[in-house]
Amino acid sequence: MQEKVLMKGNEAIAEAAILAGCRHYFGYPITPQTEVAAYLAKKMPKIGGTFLQAESEIAAINMVYGVASTGKLAMTSSSSPGIALKCEGISYLAGADLPALIVNVQRGGPGLGGIQPSQSDYFLATRGPGHGDFHVLVFAPASVQEMADLTGRAFDLAMKYRMPAMLLADGTMGQMMEPVTLPEPRDPQAAPDWAAVGTECKRSHHVINSLCLDPVQLERANFERFERYARIEENEPMWEEFMMEDAEICVVSTGITARVSRNAIVEARRQGVKVGMIRPITLWPFPKKPLLAAAGKVKSFLCVELNMGQMREDVELAVRCQKPVELCYRVGGMIPSPDEVLDKIKKMNEEGG
Repeated sequence: MQEKVLMKGNEAIAEAAILAGCRHYFGYPITPQTEVAAYLAKKMPKIGGTFLQAESEIAAINMVYGVASTGKLAMTSSSSPGIALKCEGISYLAGADLPALIVNVQRGGPGLGGIQPSQSDYFLATRGPGHGDFHVLVFAPASVQEMADLTGRAFDLAMKYRMPAMLLADGTMGQMMEPVTLPEPRDPQAAPDWAAVGTECKRSHHVINSLCLDPVQLERANFERFERYARIEENEPMWEEFMMEDAEICVVSTGITARVSRNAIVEARRQGVKVGMIRPITLWPFPKKPLLAAAGKVKSFLCVELNMGQMREDVELAVRCQKPVELCYRVGGMIPSPDEVLDKIKKMNEEGG
């Protein structure tokens, strides 16, 4: 076990990617994720890796596509408007069944918006960031430790299921400094059987391509992909429960708002309000089962978000509208205080949940 070190969230992602065996990074600077690129710019050349600041976000994601087709771990990082530019390439990765890691340290929007933290890319990430029917794995860290841990997890599941993964952090998580225990280093993996690495005239060619002009074949490929997605939804959801044993109100939140909500829950409990939290760690696959189970016990749900209520829709779907789902939110780079969340919890309790 490695010793704890004090690191910024963005730097923890970068170091964890190296420790996971990633040796290929392609990106373009944008606040508030630039430290990911800056860190890797220093470290990758020293370990025989590749760091390349591309001429654009579009170029960067297509470079990731090229390396991913050889079966090697590859990643890019950006923030909200930069991720929007990468969406065509992410769809191509999904269509070619290629693993890759896309880091999105979110900022306020729409448009160029501001550089302060946000969670407003939830729909973009969870509904498929690009054209066509597809998903990417989506991880939402709520600490610098999780920034590191989920980076390795994202690479592992991306390779296992041959699909892109997105680490979806808000800007606060990227800029926050905390002690972190880094994972043990792993050597870069050997190329998997499907990779395009040359044939040595010993086998047929592996064709990596997202173009499929035969509608029958394309339909079959989509059916197979969604069968894979169903297995992921069954086996890979991640979540954390906090004080849910006797809770009458269930808070649902991720990232920095989950940190704020935790403080509010502790104070609400001190004041006699029975409230707990289910924190989704994977946003896709979304942890539907624990939320549906909670719907049979609690009186209501409260989503605390840095957007206009995007995750709230998934909570309503997960609980099948059995219980009301309220919303506490700030946008534009603003973050609710623990007192704001506490006031909402107390109001819901006074109204009977």
